[in-house]
Order: sequence, then structure tokens, then C-alpha cells
Amino acid sequence: MKKEFLDQDFLLSTETARTLYHYYAVKEPIFDYHCHLILPEIAENRRFHDLAQVWLGGDHYKWRVMRANGIDEDFITGSAEPYEKFLAWAKTVPHLIGNPLYHWTHLELQRYFNIYEPLCPSNAKEVWQEANKQLQSADWLSVYGIFNRFNVYAVGTTDDPADDLHWHEQIAQSGATKTKVLPSFRPDNALTIDNPSFLSYITKLGDAAGLSITSLDKLCEALAGRIAFFDKHGCKISDHALEYVPFVDAKDAGHDRISGIFAAVLKGRTISAQEAEAYKTFILQFLAKEYRRYNWAMQLHLASLRNVNSRMTAKLGINTGYDVVHDHPIAAKLALFLDSLESNDALPKTILYSLNPKDFYPLATIMGSFQGGGIPGKMQLGSSWWFLDSKDGMKMQMKLLANVGLLSRFVGMLTDSRSFLSYPRHEYFRRILCAILGTWAENGEIANDKDLLGEIVRDISFRNAQRYFET
Repeated sequence: MKKEFLDQDFLLSTETARTLYHYYAVKEPIFDYHCHLILPEIAENRRFHDLAQVWLGGDHYKWRVMRANGIDEDFITGSAEPYEKFLAWAKTVPHLIGNPLYHWTHLELQRYFNIYEPLCPSNAKEVWQEANKQLQSADWLSVYGIFNRFNVYAVGTTDDPADDLHWHEQIAQSGATKTKVLPSFRPDNALTIDNPSFLSYITKLGDAAGLSITSLDKLCEALAGRIAFFDKHGCKISDHALEYVPFVDAKDAGHDRISGIFAAVLKGRTISAQEAEAYKTFILQFLAKEYRRYNWAMQLHLASLRNVNSRMTAKLGINTGYDVVHDHPIAAKLALFLDSLESNDALPKTILYSLNPKDFYPLATIMGSFQGGGIPGKMQLGSSWWFLDSKDGMKMQMKLLANVGLLSRFVGMLTDSRSFLSYPRHEYFRRILCAILGTWAENGEIANDKDLLGEIVRDISFRNAQRYFET
């Protein structure tokens, strides 16, 4: 039987999958525990004027495919009028067959604007006018209205240790939304001792911590103080973006040696790559111990190679669509790093992500060696991320986790997005999860116990994350 485009049973090809989705998954709240939403827009309960503003601004996923479609940069990040940019996107969408953006685009048109026709140049003006009319008039199409409509329980923003968190304070004190807006601790700038901006950042961090960072001990004091400050503001999770996990063994990363390396950098000396890695090892170990003390989870996002197109990065800046998948070996140093923490009873709850699917089996098997402490799913294989955030990528990650670990303890989906229109990605994920379980059940590979499977779906959709982050 011919199916309608993105109908109510989209991706749900079995009766069991349909039951699991419609009776269990769809009812669960959203815990978007890692995103890049812009805090002033949340605090001000922003309303967006037009579809280009809410849909295309800052979305490097869309920018990459528009470039691939031959769209001139002026209609992507340049000075073209908003409708011209939207029309350029509408010209690209029909060419996205097989790309997750094709599904996301149409799910967002359906769920936010009740527009069910596939977007293309011939209907672009009509879609533009109808969506803009709703953006400007519908009471619920503000940030808090969107949170409420999509039953968003909590979002985890991405925040630098030097941030004063005043937007978080404003949001919490206003009581204007029931959605929890929680900070996440992202200390990458404190680790990148080989970055030219490191010294200026250390001054900024010291100012935030209320002390002068003149030594390694003062740096650690400042970081510990900021962790305590974030904890008081509801932080439950840290985040690190790394090409690979650094590791230098204890004799080369001891306190005295790292103190000397840090002091040398403060004096303006250039250090070697080995010295930089020793410093990063020491600081990451210190931070992990602090996370454990506060019962935070530690996220490690691995295998992204940033800003590979130097000409365009110089022109447009970072986060504009010029990052790629890295192929650096990660297993050996990751295992040694985790073991260095476990050996000192200092390993926090940890979520491991990689942008390269070659790493999934190493990550899943390494994390299996560090489970324990009476915490279900203490070590997590993170959701398919960024370039892997597709139907195939999600299936691969979940099936692999089921093969070598416990899919039922998975903390589930996150958007990693800057867009308030991204919440249908949670629906997309839940439909794929239900399709996997439904197929297994109807093939006789697992018991077709809908009560048991339904509870697993509810757990992965929301409850595991709520318990894991204790929020």
C-alpha cells in the first residue's frame, strides 16, 4: 500500500512500532541535555519575525548543503534579503533526498506551521507568507510557547567557566517558563594552552573567579570555584570538545612539571606539543575529579577537525560550516585516561561521543570496562552526533550499543542545535527507536511484550536522562 509523505506512521513499518510510538514515546517530555541555544533569546522569550530568521540564521547544516547546491554565499551568510535566502533554501530542499535535513525540514513545517506540502521553489512564496503570518500572530510561537508546546522538560545550554550566568539567573527568577534552563560547563578555553588566545582567557577566567591566576595552583582554584558556582546554578553536566582525549602518564604529567609548563607559558614561552598534551592531561584529570565530587556527568565530544577551509574561516569566522570528521586514533589514550581516574576512585559519569563511526566499537567496549558504582549506564555511548545525526547514524549507534552494552539504559537524544525549531528531531529519534524495537519483536528476535518494550521506549525517550542527570 502506498504511504503518504511523512504521515502519522512515518518510519513505523510494523504494528508493534506504531504501538510503541503512539502509546508510549509520543507522551514523554523532552530533555534536551546538550544544545547551543542562545541564552538572551531564551531570557527575552524571543519571537521571530520571519522564517529565514528562525530557520536559516546560524544553521551551518543548511549552509553546507546550500553551498553544495551551487548557491552563492550572499544568499547563505551574506547580505541578501531574508526572502531571497529562504528562496535559495527552497531551491535546495528538493535536492536533499536521502539527507536528514529533508526529513527535519518537513517535520518542522508540519509540527510548527501545519504545512504538509513538500517545500520547493514553486510553493516557496506561499509557505513563506503562511509561516510568517503564524510567527507574527500565533500566541505559542515564542520561545516559551515552543517549550510548552513540545513539552520540553529541560535544556542544557553550553557555557564557558568565565560566564557570569546572569541570563540563567534572570530566567530562573522570572518564573516565566516551567522548562528548566540549565548551564553546562564547557572549559575548552582553559585546556588549549597552545592557543594564541590562552593568556587573555586566563586573565578573563581569573576575573570571573575573583583571583589573579599566577600559578597552576591558582588556576585549579579558579576552575574549582567556577564549578562550585555553576553547581549552585543547577549545572549537572560538563562538556569537552576534543580531537582526541589527551594522555601523558603520571611521571610526565605530575604537578611540579605542569606547574613549570604553565609558568613558562605565563612568561610568554612557546611550549612543545608534548608539553601541551601533558598540561591538558593534568587539567582534564583535575576537572574530572571535581565533576565526580559534584556528581556531574562529563561529556567528551571527540573526532571533529575544525575550520579546515582557512580562506572561508577567515572571511566568515568559526562555526560556519567548515568543520569535518577527524580520523585520529582515540582508543589507547582514552582507555588510559579513564583508567587513571578509575584507579583513584575519581571517574565521573561519562558520555562518550565521536564524529567518526569507526570509533563506535572502541568507545562502546572501552566504556563497558568502566561501568559500575551501582549507577545504571554510568558510562554512556552518546547519541549519534552532528554528521551522524541521521536515520542510518541513529540506527547504527543504537544497534551497536545493544550488541555490546545495554540499549535500555541509554540516555537518548539531544539536538546539539542553535534552533528553537529543532524539537521534531526528538520525534525523529523516537520513531527510529520504535521502528528498531518493533522490527525485532515482529521478527521474533525479542519477546513481543509491549508493556516491557513500552517502558524501555519511555526510559530512552526521557526517564533515563532525568534519572542520570538527577534533575
